[in-house]
Amino acid sequence: MRGGLQAYCRECSAEYYRQRQEAKGRTVREKLLVPLGHKHCRGCDEVKPHSEWHRKSSAPDGLASRCKACKAAAGPADHLRRKYGLTPAELDAMIAEQRGICCICLAAPAEHVDHCHETGRVRGVLCFSCNAALGQFKDRPDVIRRAATYVEGNAWKPTLVAPGVYQLPS
Repeated sequence: MRGGLQAYCRECSAEYYRQRQEAKGRTVREKLLVPLGHKHCRGCDEVKPHSEWHRKSSAPDGLASRCKACKAAAGPADHLRRKYGLTPAELDAMIAEQRGICCICLAAPAEHVDHCHETGRVRGVLCFSCNAALGQFKDRPDVIRRAATYVEGNAWKPTLVAPGVYQLPS
């Protein structure tokens, strides 16, 4: 309203909101009474002191949405799901399909998920070195081919065009 006040009190407004959400078929969580210096974790459904939470400056209360224990428990699996859309079981199946070794060097254990940075599609599981090398080459096949040619020793060898005249490859 003009004076900065709402037309209804906080409790009536909350009840009206609840009724509208239930009419839409949605459920609204019950508001918990949490003591000062504590916060409710949605992951484990417990009320814990602020010391059990990571700091998060963008959150209204300055704390993360899940407690440290829940975040640690969901850490690797949550990362796989968010970044690559994989479950731990799917990752294990990919590694087993590759017999546990890197697809490129065929020597080191496969531990790092490789994906296309343009499409986000998962290509396979590589060792750290091979995955980092692809990242350094920016996933460009032409650069990778030139690198292979260079390593094979053919890249900068001059070719004899005429007696005493050499041509460098372009």
